[in-house]
Amino acid sequence: MRLTPRLTTSALARRALTGAAAVMVASAGLVAVDASVASATPPGIPSKASAQSQLNALAVKSEGSTSGYSRDLFPHWITISGACNTRETVLKRDGTSVVTDSSCAATSGRWYSPYDGATWSAASDVDIDHVVPLAEAWRSGASGWTTSRRQSFANDLSRPQLIAVTDNVNQAKGDQDPSTWQPPLSSYRCTYSKMWITVKYNWGLSLQSSEKSALQSMLNTCSS
Repeated sequence: MRLTPRLTTSALARRALTGAAAVMVASAGLVAVDASVASATPPGIPSKASAQSQLNALAVKSEGSTSGYSRDLFPHWITISGACNTRETVLKRDGTSVVTDSSCAATSGRWYSPYDGATWSAASDVDIDHVVPLAEAWRSGASGWTTSRRQSFANDLSRPQLIAVTDNVNQAKGDQDPSTWQPPLSSYRCTYSKMWITVKYNWGLSLQSSEKSALQSMLNTCSS
């Protein structure tokens, strides 16, 4: 069942403006992105078997401290191509019928949030979630990385570390791991666990015991 958040007056106004912007595409010289190009799925999600092997290989340690942590130590969003930064690149990748202006800002499109099943038509209602939050990475080993490595992690487009989701759902998640937060849409938890596991595995981050138990339970719901 689709769970669609209640729209505030300001959100409704944004949708009206978005629709008007779409009508003006031809005259404003905006660029439409072919819907078939938007995969709406981050790359590199492993199979259940691969994720299980990766989970088994991850080091289990007590979680580190957030002492010294700052989001500024994970520089983002960086320029990816032309005028497009990481956020804008993911918005185009995960959306359908996305239209951007000359500065690469999305002026219209549709975004389905797999965390909660909601669909949005204004980019301002969508956040780009770090599947493994930056603070969680810091507590799991990234505190010892160089700033350059942390920048690569925060802008990783080759693995399932970045995904477009409903903004207030992302904000509710904060920096929690799966032992305390999982996507509200339970049918997505299998995929979420595989994404989390492979990101931690590929970046050499550790797990805490409760986190591993939660991930195992989520992974057990996967059929493949």
